[in-house]
Parts: sequence; structure tokens; C-alpha cells
Amino acid sequence: MIEIGRPIEILLAEDNEGDVYLTKKAFEKAKIANNIHVASDGEKALEMLRKEQGYDSIPKPDIVLLDLNMPKVDGKQVLAEMKEDEKLKRIPVVILTSSEAEQDIIKSYDLHANSYIVKPVSLEKFHNVVSAIEHFWFTVVVLPSQT
Repeated sequence: MIEIGRPIEILLAEDNEGDVYLTKKAFEKAKIANNIHVASDGEKALEMLRKEQGYDSIPKPDIVLLDLNMPKVDGKQVLAEMKEDEKLKRIPVVILTSSEAEQDIIKSYDLHANSYIVKPVSLEKFHNVVSAIEHFWFTVVVLPSQT
């Protein structure tokens, strides 16, 4: 369960700077305090999750927002490695991607993604998606503690 009063820790695995900006802006308007840590490729996301390569000070995320199409290691591989790792497998993963391909949706759920969201193109709809993520994952759902 998330401690009352502490900010929500979010790992945003996204290589598109415009989408990073939009996500951060949308979460700035959030009702819940949050810290967003950005991984610009899949390799960096795994290093941050595993606290490798100097990322030992980054808190374990409460949720991961994961793009599928990233350099070095793609999002599906990040998801697969997370769900195979005892220390990471319970972290909810929301796929937030531009892909509407049925095979990507099926593969993501086969790899135990918690939800799959196609990125909207308009700013207003993007804000609505982030608001829905915030409300559902941090108001409705009970998440495991950081331990």
C-alpha cells in the first residue's frame, strides 16, 4: 500500500521528447504528488529498475509507463524482463504507446502488462488519458508497498 503523504514514483520509459513533455505536463496538473523519472531507452529503463549504472538512488517505481517502440531494448523485452524478476514483477506496467497493432496488444498482455493504452494525438485527449491513469492507479487500485 502506498504511504499517505509521499509522492507517487513513476518510471516513464519513453524515447520521444514530445511525449515525455506532454506526460510531465499532464502529471503536473495531477491531484496527487508525483516524481517522474524518465528512461529514454529500454536499456536505461532496466538499469533504473535494477538500480544499476549509478541509478541506485532512484526509488522503486509505484508504476511504469512503458512505450513499446524504444531504442536499444524494446518495450516488450523490458516488460518480459520485469515480469521474470522477483523484485520487479509486481510493479504495475501500463503500456502507453502509439501502436494499435493487434499483435502488440496481444503480446503485451501475454507478457503480463497491466493495461494497454494507445497514445492519443490531441493534447486534450492526452491529458484525459493521464488523468484516467492517475485516478485509476492511485485512487481506485490498492498497490503493494515498496518493500
